[in-house]
Amino acid sequence: MLKTFLHGLAFGITQIVPGVSGGTMAVILGFYNQLIESINHFTKDCRKHLRFLAPFFTGVALGIIAFSSAINYLLIKFSLPTMSFFIGMTTGLIPLIYKKVKEPGYKFKVRQITLILIPALLLFLISYFRVSPDADPAEAISMIGIPFMILIFFAGLTAAAALITPGVSGSLILLLFGVFHIITYSVSSVRHLLTDIADISLWLDICKVLAPFAIGVIIGGLSMARLIEKLLKEYSGAIYSIILGLLLGSVYALFNDPITFQSDISAIIIIISVITFLSGCAASFLLGKKRL
Repeated sequence: MLKTFLHGLAFGITQIVPGVSGGTMAVILGFYNQLIESINHFTKDCRKHLRFLAPFFTGVALGIIAFSSAINYLLIKFSLPTMSFFIGMTTGLIPLIYKKVKEPGYKFKVRQITLILIPALLLFLISYFRVSPDADPAEAISMIGIPFMILIFFAGLTAAAALITPGVSGSLILLLFGVFHIITYSVSSVRHLLTDIADISLWLDICKVLAPFAIGVIIGGLSMARLIEKLLKEYSGAIYSIILGLLLGSVYALFNDPITFQSDISAIIIIISVITFLSGCAASFLLGKKRL
């Protein structure tokens, strides 16, 4: 249970960083298949799957709430070394997924190459059209109405599908919907309730953002998990080709993210970034090699 909790903690931390895929982290740490199975077959053996899901989602929640400030600080002060580590973790997984694509009996054809290129090009294009709102999150939340709550619901629905798809970042989806900063601000505001739990205004502001988002995440996560499990069983070669394309596109999208270069850059920072990149590559390759 402690190991599962730590996996959830790592999964939650990745959700704070724009562009980083939680599904990729799940593959690297080796709990991806168990996560999909527990979600899809929960009702068949509730006690068994609850022993995994309870500590896992506790870790996810704690990771998001407890580490949001630390990650934001690193992204503001040391954005290039921080993002380089996550870019390295994504890059280190590419040769392992490529090996899965090239399993015996699998030959590269036009269809397979297309399955790799389309998601890679899609993420390449998305990296140029992401939304970066200028409005103050606190002011934006105070003006949220029903239409925007519906948008948050669909953002959660889409992001949940991305959360469990290796190579696709849920936070990137939220950026494209233009709600990433509002949601992260609402999550960080939960800590303020600990000091003033009777603040009705704060409760309302948090609920009108996180309630529709949570509903969307639950619906999207349940439906996508079932679909991915079925596709991996019946079309594993094609799915790994798509995942490979998503990983290739993610590397570029992460490097092209404005957040990567938002802090000061010097010769020392570049050297440190190379080290963190190589560390990320080594970590994901060595961990993933045992599980893929």
